[in-house]
Amino acid sequence: MEMHQVRYFLAVADTLNFTRAAEQCHVSQPALTRAIQQLEEELGGLLLRRERKLTHLTDFGRLIEPHLRQLAADAEAAKSTAKRFLNLQEAHIRLGVMCTVGPARFMGFLAGFHAANPGCEITLVEGVPARLSEMLLQGELDLAVMAQPDAFNERLDVLPLYRERFCIAFPTGHRLEQQNRIRISDVAGETYLRRINCEYRDFLAERLREQGLATRVGFQSEREDWIQMMVAAGFGVCFLPEFSPTIPGVRTQPVSEPEVVREVSLVSMSGRRFSPAVLAFIRAIRAHDWTS
Repeated sequence: MEMHQVRYFLAVADTLNFTRAAEQCHVSQPALTRAIQQLEEELGGLLLRRERKLTHLTDFGRLIEPHLRQLAADAEAAKSTAKRFLNLQEAHIRLGVMCTVGPARFMGFLAGFHAANPGCEITLVEGVPARLSEMLLQGELDLAVMAQPDAFNERLDVLPLYRERFCIAFPTGHRLEQQNRIRISDVAGETYLRRINCEYRDFLAERLREQGLATRVGFQSEREDWIQMMVAAGFGVCFLPEFSPTIPGVRTQPVSEPEVVREVSLVSMSGRRFSPAVLAFIRAIRAHDWTS
């Protein structure tokens, strides 16, 4: 069954006139007649009866007509939906975001992308790098913004966006507040608050061990807000990425000797065919100035 056959039959059913139906469909009358005959052969019965100048639907035609109308309506709806999707009027992007990425760094980019593509709906999915990588590989995410100290899975494409230093976070009035430069060895003797979801957690612990520093973990939590509240309350210090938002009472200083830096990247599945919306997002994020 071809859609043009359905369209020709419905035109005759509406006009009850083969000549007017052919004009309405912009085809010759013989072509319209042949198409309807082919449809009747496929369905196995007469749909229309022509008696001199009178044309009307057969009982079989009246039975089949609502199904063909629904078929035509569904086809038009599918074409309309596809057009909106391809024109970025009704498109969806599933974006994974590492839970330790500070949102302020992305607000300017997201605002610009939304202004240029108001029909794109972006769903943000938060997670740790291992989970986000798995979701990319399984097709549950289109893209992800994340960083990790080790190499990514070879099946993933990685586009570096910006570099971010790690800082020591401490409460207002702490002794470190008076220093213009903080070495990693300056945390000696401090109670350490561990951010469990930090992808550089083990990497930072190794840097401390290299300096011969034994840290005493006072608390650990998956909740960034809890850790920062504990810092503000004077429970201890922690490492925070440079662009992390901080609550009142928490001060930060970049760590030196050694400096610890992570590279935040846009990660995608290698070889995957992307929708127009995802391709537009990738082009926009490539063109964005991440130095500002």
